[in-house]
Amino acid sequence: MSSDDRLPTRILGPGGPAVGAIGLGCMGMSWAYGEEGRDEAQNTAVIRRALDIGVSFLDTSDMYGPFTNEELLGRALHGRRDDVVLATKGGLVVGEAQAGSDAHSAYGIGRVGTPEHLSAAIDASLQRLQTDHVDLYQLHRVDPEVPLEDSWGAMAQMVADGKTRAIGLSEVSVDDLERAHAIHPVASVQSELSLWTRDAIDDGVVAWCAAHGATFIPFSPLGRGFLTGAISAASFGDDDFRAKNPRFSPEAMAANLALVDVVREVAARLDATPAQVALAWVLAQGEHVIPIPGTRRVERLEENAGAARVTLDSAALAALDAMPAAEGARY
Repeated sequence: MSSDDRLPTRILGPGGPAVGAIGLGCMGMSWAYGEEGRDEAQNTAVIRRALDIGVSFLDTSDMYGPFTNEELLGRALHGRRDDVVLATKGGLVVGEAQAGSDAHSAYGIGRVGTPEHLSAAIDASLQRLQTDHVDLYQLHRVDPEVPLEDSWGAMAQMVADGKTRAIGLSEVSVDDLERAHAIHPVASVQSELSLWTRDAIDDGVVAWCAAHGATFIPFSPLGRGFLTGAISAASFGDDDFRAKNPRFSPEAMAANLALVDVVREVAARLDATPAQVALAWVLAQGEHVIPIPGTRRVERLEENAGAARVTLDSAALAALDAMPAAEGARY
């Protein structure tokens, strides 16, 4: 992709800025996917190349590292702040796991949604990101011990204070969205969505966003890399969380290869890559959808961006829509 061949754009949130139709999730540069590839110069090159080609929406969180991913972006974006629409998240704390059986308890991550914590968290995030505001601040998860109205009210105050231009939520229900939206407009919902994880469609969240002018931001739109057809169980080191992920057990991966076969067949017919087809399917779920695939390599960044120009015909959409559910839980 040349520097003149910039991405088509979509609007982020009601009345929000235009951003590239494909964004960039930055988590894997600092956390969860293993030490290999956490090279600052390489990741900085990916971030800056993203801006050059119109991948202008970048997503991070104070949890990633923790903290080091925001610090990386703060350094990488020096002199380029006006070129980026920057999102971060608060409300998850590493090392303060709460009781429960959900994925975050299992991984030693606690939910802290008190107004006091969130107010301090955004100030710390702004310092690490070397900016006086973010464009989108998101509640990383709802804290079951804190009324959502309290968390959301504190975030609405951040908008009033100029610390963020808009606010969103992650991994929430339609009921949560209705409660939040009654207090302050919901600009975005960030949840997992891909060819092998369709809960947000089935639960009505993607449709709710379309009806309310909110952007739906899919994370892991490539199935944590599996839908590219380029990974195997042997790819994971002990510090890669997929090594303990049920969907990435050898048995589940063997069963899920049938899904990759469908994607490959469609890709071959459309002269695209499997990654581009998987992303094109996500984009096809609505003009309000902006996926944020992550990568630590410039060539993969450019490949992913190319998905914005892949058109899925009716036969391709039918084949992809008909894919069976994935084997194994997602966490």
